[in-house]
Amino acid sequence: MATEKLALARALNESLRTALENDPKVLIMGEDVGKLGGVFRVTDGLQKDFGEDRVIDTPLAESGIVGTAIGLALRGYRPVVEIQFDGFVFPAYDQIVTQLAKMHARSLGTVKLPIVIRIPYGGGIGAVEHHSESPEALFAHVAGLKVVSPANASDGYWMLQQAIQSDDPVVFFEPKRRYWDKGELDREAIPAPLHGALVAREGTDLTLAAYGPMVKVCLAAADAAAEEGKSLEVLDLRSMSPIDFDAIQRSVERTRRLVVVHEAPVFLGTGSEIAARVTERCFYHLEAPVLRVGGYHAPYPPARIEEEYLPGLDRVLDAVDRSLAF
Repeated sequence: MATEKLALARALNESLRTALENDPKVLIMGEDVGKLGGVFRVTDGLQKDFGEDRVIDTPLAESGIVGTAIGLALRGYRPVVEIQFDGFVFPAYDQIVTQLAKMHARSLGTVKLPIVIRIPYGGGIGAVEHHSESPEALFAHVAGLKVVSPANASDGYWMLQQAIQSDDPVVFFEPKRRYWDKGELDREAIPAPLHGALVAREGTDLTLAAYGPMVKVCLAAADAAAEEGKSLEVLDLRSMSPIDFDAIQRSVERTRRLVVVHEAPVFLGTGSEIAARVTERCFYHLEAPVLRVGGYHAPYPPARIEEEYLPGLDRVLDAVDRSLAF
């Protein structure tokens, strides 16, 4: 099949459709995922084609949704749970952290919980409170959970397939402000490993490492820097747990400088762990300290001023200049 151009939301929809077709044990559960097709229409048309027993509209009860999915997984199903917005996940946090993440270890490996929890995350869409969070570090910190985020349509399609096929629970963060960005999808391609980082753009002077919504910002920063004769490598991390530190190390050994970018607050964010590990592993290669760019350590602001909060092109380029000047 020829390569096609799809928006991220449509690629995710096609991925879910493929999973439902290929495995009768795959179920989709969540608030308004059926008749409405989801707030962002990611599940549009699936209940119509696969029925209410496969695509299930649930009550507004996140803890109950995840708890029910755990029970279904124990009976051999592969539930794909949608949390409608990032800030709505916290009523289910107890189920995710104390049950979902622990069950495999608690049973000495005899029980598997192949559950995917899809969470639209991040800001940039002018939403109200509790609709623009970036809580990925809270889940990446929990042993027993895999945490990933696609940045484009191709990764959205393939990474969701891989997450559904995994026997481990996967928290799948979808950058909601990228849902409408279009990208190339080749359904016959051989996908990269789910937790492998990919070089989105090669460069020689500095590495920008990002995931999810900030990959596009970093690519724009690399374009802007190129006009000034600077060559920036952009590394799409794709996975926050586990993190592909080998790929980061290879890139840093080439460029000798690293700026980590994420939308979540810098304080105790994913970039903190990356900075510490890279300092340990690449100390004699680094020509500048590892710098981090992200959100502020403050509640997400009202939509009118969210652009002041979100890390954008100027803040990324400022960090690049500071690193290159060191």
